[in-house]
Amino acid sequence: MTLNPPLGLRIALTQLAGRKRQVLMSMLGIVLGVAFFLAISSLMRGSEADFIQRMIDSAPHITVSDEYRHPPRQPVRRRFADAALTLRGLEPKTETRGIRGYKQKQAFIAALPGVRVAPVLTGQAIITSAGRDRGVTMNGVVPELMRGVSDIDDKMVVGALEDLAANPNGVIIGRKLADKLFLQTGDNLTLSAPTGLVRTLKIIGLFETGATSVDEGHAYVLLKRAQTLLGRHDRANRLVLQLDDPYRAREVAALIEARVGYRAQSWQEASENILSVLFVRNVIMYTVVSAILVVASFGIFNVISTVVMEKRRDIAILKSIGFRARDLRRIFLIQGVVIGGCGSLAGTLAGLGLMRVLAGIEIRPPGMNETVNLPIYWGADQLLIAAGFALLSAVTAAWLPARKAGAVHPVDILRGGMA
Repeated sequence: MTLNPPLGLRIALTQLAGRKRQVLMSMLGIVLGVAFFLAISSLMRGSEADFIQRMIDSAPHITVSDEYRHPPRQPVRRRFADAALTLRGLEPKTETRGIRGYKQKQAFIAALPGVRVAPVLTGQAIITSAGRDRGVTMNGVVPELMRGVSDIDDKMVVGALEDLAANPNGVIIGRKLADKLFLQTGDNLTLSAPTGLVRTLKIIGLFETGATSVDEGHAYVLLKRAQTLLGRHDRANRLVLQLDDPYRAREVAALIEARVGYRAQSWQEASENILSVLFVRNVIMYTVVSAILVVASFGIFNVISTVVMEKRRDIAILKSIGFRARDLRRIFLIQGVVIGGCGSLAGTLAGLGLMRVLAGIEIRPPGMNETVNLPIYWGADQLLIAAGFALLSAVTAAWLPARKAGAVHPVDILRGGMA
């Protein structure tokens, strides 16, 4: 005899209806498990996405620097690779640091689809005003190109980055640095470079990023002004890139490095330690929230095991009239699917409600004047993961008692040979 699917469903539902309270308690465990799974995972993944987005927005997606990933071999070693003698104390020829032919390399990079690039020359300098000295990192930039690869223009509180183009002797510094030196826009300061050159520059803008190291330690001037002060004419020591799709940074960096020779570092490579920490955090998070669902599935195991124990005589009668072991296993597996499926659906709705509540919570991080909402991840993939894992746990919990039901020997039961 083959079990008719509607008949098996009716038998399964009839048995569950006889234990409504226990079924509802088991289902409630699944509901709460799925709801907390979604609430915790959406909050953790939302904070991760927000952190990565802030990291992507505040730094170049790719940085090409004036160094090599693998330093080139010296000519004598290339010429006499198998020499019996080793020459020590050889020093490479002193030359001006920077990316050679940076304009040609910049043009090649700019021609790549979805890529924006700007040259930068950085170096150390000392700002002096009213007898106070402050060491800063001087950034020589091309304003119209820098606006496409940096958010510094959005951080301006006075003036704009493009004002440098109209003021060759202008400088833009952080507002915190200006406060420390008692300066404001329109004031003059003295900038001294390591080459010994000293120039008087006019403050034409102030920025505030929220990062103290940047606001107190960086200054922006025209690229040509920085080249003169640092003695690196027609040189840039960095090419900074922004991509339309920042997650392509690794492959684009590899392509650029293969073509231009200089080291091209993607934001993923620069942040490998941070990304590995986020990965470990996600593993811990999914382990903890999955354990909630595993614990909830024990309720299903308990309900179905109880049904099997109480319905042993009914099971024996079904087997005696032609039901096979797999038919009986299917009946109890259907019960697990029904409890797990209904619990997953209700839990998903409850989880979405919790996510909505969390998204409305406003907090004020230390050091900030504005409040922000908790970052929540709304991707459908986590809904599928939560519901799928809950259903899998429910079916697994139902499988053991279902096997036991299928292994019942009707003759022993009907004769009273077993308890």
